[in-house]
Amino acid sequence: MELSTTSDKGVTIIRVDADRIDAAVAISFKDRMRELLGGASGRVVLDLEKVDFIDSSGLGAIVAAMKLMPPGAKLELAGLSPAVDKVFRMTRMDSIFQIHETAVTALSA
Repeated sequence: MELSTTSDKGVTIIRVDADRIDAAVAISFKDRMRELLGGASGRVVLDLEKVDFIDSSGLGAIVAAMKLMPPGAKLELAGLSPAVDKVFRMTRMDSIFQIHETAVTALSA
């Protein structure tokens, strides 16, 4: 699972460089997120702009990543496609995560 990170205005942005987060990549996604979140502090935005599909395994992997966050750090989401947004709304995960239209708008939130 390809993930890239940048930091801007004290916010860490993790970009998912894949079009799917599903059962085939959920474990590698969680492992990679564990590596990246180990020293996280403050706000972390998971940019899902390139993701067109997510299944229950992918959703579970994102929730697991949220639980990996150190105390005081917060995982937010950005760039959800209509299909991915629908999954978050149907499962009511939109009430758990702060969701931004894009990673850029997340920086100014």
